[in-house]
Amino acid sequence: MAKAPAPRDQFKALDKSIPFEGPEAVDVGCLECFAYDYAGTPHGAAMEIVTTTDEFTSVCPFSGLPDFAQVTITYVPDKHCLELRSLKYYLLSYRTVGIWYEHLVNRMLEDLVRACKPSRMTVEIACNPRGGLGSTVTASYNRATMGPPERIGRKPARCGKRNAKD
Repeated sequence: MAKAPAPRDQFKALDKSIPFEGPEAVDVGCLECFAYDYAGTPHGAAMEIVTTTDEFTSVCPFSGLPDFAQVTITYVPDKHCLELRSLKYYLLSYRTVGIWYEHLVNRMLEDLVRACKPSRMTVEIACNPRGGLGSTVTASYNRATMGPPERIGRKPARCGKRNAKD
């Protein structure tokens, strides 16, 4: 009777990568805001909005395999608030985008700050463990110390798809 192969010899990675899109596919144009009626009031200036979802997904820019995370957006509005339906569409546009967590959190912060121009904002992405390692990445903006939204960040690089052979 033939001996069964050892588990490590049964499977081969075959250098696979699932196709995905680059960061240019993120739909910033869908973000909408509405006027904040309490802007300029003491209690309005102290209000903090926290929006959380555990339904966020993007893909690994190496393998194309899905990455899942909880996203928490915390901000103090100035004159505008993010409209939640448009925020959901924005977050969904990452579903097929290959992006490193460290780039994702900064890209998201820049896009959201430019959209609603808050006094302060923090974006936290708590990524589901991969290989037993969980990651939480956080990026913050504060107009008082960083200047107007137009001055933060950089334009995202226009890069194409990447696969494991690049």
